[in-house]
Amino acid sequence: MIEPIVDAEWVRANHDRVILADVRAYLDGRKGRDAYAQGHLPGAVFVDLDADLAAPPSAADGRHPLPDPALFAERLGALGVGDADTVIAYDDAGGVMAARLVWMLRSLGQDAALLDGGLDAYGHDRETAENRRPRADRVVRPWPAQRLATLADAVSGDSVVIDARQPERFRGESEPIDPRPGHIPGARNVSCRENVDASGRFLPVAELRERFAAVGVTDHADVVSYCGSGVTACHNLLALEHAGFAPGRLYPGSWSQYSATDRPAAMG
Repeated sequence: MIEPIVDAEWVRANHDRVILADVRAYLDGRKGRDAYAQGHLPGAVFVDLDADLAAPPSAADGRHPLPDPALFAERLGALGVGDADTVIAYDDAGGVMAARLVWMLRSLGQDAALLDGGLDAYGHDRETAENRRPRADRVVRPWPAQRLATLADAVSGDSVVIDARQPERFRGESEPIDPRPGHIPGARNVSCRENVDASGRFLPVAELRERFAAVGVTDHADVVSYCGSGVTACHNLLALEHAGFAPGRLYPGSWSQYSATDRPAAMG
């Protein structure tokens, strides 16, 4: 399997052998599809976070539950992404949105990676026409249980639990989206947006390892990663893999599920 993070030079050298996926999405009301229409990397297909990478939201399952495996296979097949294709995903936010697609595919054993630095790292080549690929067949594969964590796993105390949200949301000072502020008791904050530098490129491996080691992650630790809704948590999982740690587990419901229960919320 390819590395979870690849640079623009690698993508250019392998352009004819990969599918570029534009996974831009926003929390401020902007539409990723509109951004795609205004200009995207040549040949890229648009992957819709809400429609293609998540089931409908609910209080029981959170804002971005993992989609039914059959639906995921259907949606990607309709985009022309087959089981044997290598997918390189990008966004314009350091990869924190595109990481969801990459993690999903890698968890199923398919080659996929984040474009380090995202949209701007590739240069100024843009096109505005929507790219349509021939429909591809995909095998329906269940989400692997060993890569997932439940709410019970996140509170068991048996794992290193890391929260990918920005520090002010983790501390409970701000909560613009979910039912109430705070974090899961015992969780440690590893803001995914700090996995990258000001240009959106990943920090050196040594610095990433220091970030995770500071919250108790060791080479063979069982790590559970969550965020607001199970999207940006995937960025931490890819960063863990990139830094040489054992694969962590995604808690898909994340804070959007937990905060809809009557369980205690930690502050500060």
